Amino acid sequence: MKRILLPALLLSLAATATAAEPDKAVAKTLDALGYQYEVDEDGDYRMVFETEGERSQLVYVRSAVEEFGAHKVREIWSPGYQSSTDAFSAAVANRLLQDANDSKLGGWVKQDRVAMFVVKIEAGASAEALGDAVDAAVRSADAMELELTGKDDF
Repeated sequence: MKRILLPALLLSLAATATAAEPDKAVAKTLDALGYQYEVDEDGDYRMVFETEGERSQLVYVRSAVEEFGAHKVREIWSPGYQSSTDAFSAAVANRLLQDANDSKLGGWVKQDRVAMFVVKIEAGASAEALGDAVDAAVRSADAMELELTGKDDF
């Protein structure tokens, strides 16, 4: 697995999870999928995948589980764009909204200066479903990063 250096801002964004202990069920599922990962200081699972064209893409599987009514949701995050200012340009914001409309799984959120592609799945989802969610996040974020910046920072 290719290693990349990340901006300090992105590392601080990954530190927003409320769970300090990693969810061992996530580790078991990632192990079953054969994924290599690191656990960050907030208990989230951090992975870097090689993508087409000798590119790489960062993705997080959060340990924290969000709840809404009867739903228990796990989030998979992957950064796709970082702005030099606190606001995204209208063109970038509109492009992210268009992409979210076209996405079958997941959508874009703004975390400070970073656009994150986020897939939300059932917290107890199968290995296959988690693998699909990770794949969707990696592909979507990497494609958007290439389109908007031409770079491979994430």
